[in-house]
Amino acid sequence: MAPSSSKPALEVADLSVSYGKAVALRGFSMTVAPGEVVAILGPNGAGKTTLLRAIGGALRASSGSIVSFGVELTRMTPWRIATHGVAVVPQGRRCFGSLSVEENLRIGGFHLDRASLRARLDEIEALFPVLRTKRAQDSATLSGGQQQMLAIGRALMSRPRLLLLDEPSLGLSPLLVQEMAETLRQLAGRFDVTIILAEQNTRLALRIASRAYVLQAGRCVREGPSASLASDLHATYLGA
Repeated sequence: MAPSSSKPALEVADLSVSYGKAVALRGFSMTVAPGEVVAILGPNGAGKTTLLRAIGGALRASSGSIVSFGVELTRMTPWRIATHGVAVVPQGRRCFGSLSVEENLRIGGFHLDRASLRARLDEIEALFPVLRTKRAQDSATLSGGQQQMLAIGRALMSRPRLLLLDEPSLGLSPLLVQEMAETLRQLAGRFDVTIILAEQNTRLALRIASRAYVLQAGRCVREGPSASLASDLHATYLGA
């Protein structure tokens, strides 16, 4: 039975994740509606990447559950999770440097037929016009910002319903961060995708997301609409 689009895009219930004896995430819960953009905030070591890796299947949960559009993902392998419409843009981009821009994008859409692949490539290149002009270049020759565009484009090639972004602003100049913010604001509506955004850049994240969860030492210490968090979050939770 196909999952219903009326169900939450993501339900995480009492999730805990450990690295050996070290508990990195403790009893975390969240619910995300289809089409939402939700931020996961916190300093280094707070558990943001751990949460995204657990949702994507790269880490096994110690306890709790992860459900996307009615499908239980908790014990699935990463490739099975991907087939259920979950795509991850990891921290550090991880483009295939010796492959061209187009080859990187085609890897993201490997399961599409020829016509669908071409149509999706056109959509991604319309979102990131620089990728069209550099289509034949090796991705290793791109700037950091261009590689981030490529990493997001590659993830979108799979036509995900849930997109996980881990620190997309990391290493980018202030100007590129602003451009990235504008792009990310378009994604949910333009590509019919739900977005979970893990970020240390709280101002960026709260401008993009409608809601946010704040992690400290693996625990959720606050959650709520972005507008209500923006005024005091940085000083109170993340340091002055």
